[in-house]
Amino acid sequence: MYASREDIGYDFGDDSKVGNKPIKPNPNIDGGWAWMIVLSSFLVHILIMGSQMALGILNMEWLEEFNQSRGLTAWVSSLSMGITLIVGPFIGLFISMCGCRTTAIIGGILNALGWILSAYASNVHYLFLTFGVTAGIGSGMVYLPAVVMVGQYFQNRRALAQGLSTTGTGFGAFLMTALLKYLCTEFGWRNAMFIQGAISLNLCVCGALMRPLSPKDLREKYMVRNESEENQAKALSHSTETIKSNGVLGEEPEKKEEAANEEVLGSVQHTEIGGKSGSGRSMYGLRLFKTVSQLTVTVRKGFALWYSSYFGAASLFTNRVFVAFIIWALFAYSSFVIPFIHLPEIVKQYNLSRQDNVFPLTSIIAIVHIFGKVILGIISDLPCISTWNVFLMANFTLVTCILTLPLMQTYIGLAVVCALIGFSSGYFSLMPVVTEDLVGTKHLANAYGIIICANGISALFGPPFAGWIYDITQKYDFSFYIAGLLYMVGIIFLLIQPCIQKKQSREKSTEEAQV
Repeated sequence: MYASREDIGYDFGDDSKVGNKPIKPNPNIDGGWAWMIVLSSFLVHILIMGSQMALGILNMEWLEEFNQSRGLTAWVSSLSMGITLIVGPFIGLFISMCGCRTTAIIGGILNALGWILSAYASNVHYLFLTFGVTAGIGSGMVYLPAVVMVGQYFQNRRALAQGLSTTGTGFGAFLMTALLKYLCTEFGWRNAMFIQGAISLNLCVCGALMRPLSPKDLREKYMVRNESEENQAKALSHSTETIKSNGVLGEEPEKKEEAANEEVLGSVQHTEIGGKSGSGRSMYGLRLFKTVSQLTVTVRKGFALWYSSYFGAASLFTNRVFVAFIIWALFAYSSFVIPFIHLPEIVKQYNLSRQDNVFPLTSIIAIVHIFGKVILGIISDLPCISTWNVFLMANFTLVTCILTLPLMQTYIGLAVVCALIGFSSGYFSLMPVVTEDLVGTKHLANAYGIIICANGISALFGPPFAGWIYDITQKYDFSFYIAGLLYMVGIIFLLIQPCIQKKQSREKSTEEAQV
């Protein structure tokens, strides 16, 4: 087990410390504008994830309108949910080049455009492009910055902040279900999608609230974190050599590149000053050239960071624990989505529809899920509690519930298991915190983009796979058993890799001590 990335002897070298001077943190870290970032992320989760949870309302309208098979029609919702997460690595590139605020605003426009264009759909395949792809990419461009910004603005209360912001998913599931049901009843599904597109433009406002921290503020945050973890770092003094052996982002080449870029921009500035006596047209050309040069430098630096995170010497994939985290993510998310998709059919098979209509099992999951995120976030922020341990315990609870759910054939039994599923799945709020502990804040956007991409693949193929198993066996039992076993494999990877990493680090430090 580990409490932070230092505990596993791996870092990317973004937490530099200069001297021993006391660091006065920015008041916006863990307070001030940080809570506006939480509010922005909360609203993003309502408008994006909440809307996706409510797509069952529109799915029924599409079935009636286009008279296509349930499997084909269901791909519209699956594409939207899957693409939102799968595009994560590519959205990381946008964030590296343009920043979270610009990326989120563009994504809000794209998401709204997808909803509005879908109102004019003539067939299901049209919805694949407009709603599944266009709105899905737009959602991804807003969702990832919303998570990353909360990680940047919080240090001591990261888990609580992520928990509060992601509760928007549960609230959104209720609000958007009621809203879409009302709009479809009063105005028809086409006008409902048009209105929802207008509402989605509020994502641009949420993006505008994502005020970036200055590089100085980020450095101060890194230093404060290092000071709080100094005792652990002393016990693991060999980690520096481990970092060097694994490879880090080269600071010298990066500094040289920055110097070269500054030299180019400086020459442009000098030419501009020296040419003030020239014509207005030439001055306009110089200013245009300066703007293009600055934009080129920004794009090059952003792409270099993105590329090095995935393919360079300091690739995220050289971190074995992070690779194990990716494998876990490939199996985990489908175990949460499958109950949402197939529980109504299970209830129907067990003749429990009357009780389920009074209080749906999916609503139990959604309600308890809200409390689970907040409570697990509060527990994880306690100084004596490891976020990693809380994360693992929640995963063990969830996989146990998935494996036992088919054994419950009464409404009370199913309700208890669903409540435990909702609470334990609150670990979603800890995923950004665990990711940041593994790779650091500097690489959080790219790393978390990979994680949600793996989740997207799981969400895209998990429910159809469960339906395919049902077609073969005529039971949902095996769907839950197989999903649970695959989920357990991912958890085992999470348990094994940190132990191997720590063992290798200890062996290497022993060899160095002998030398």
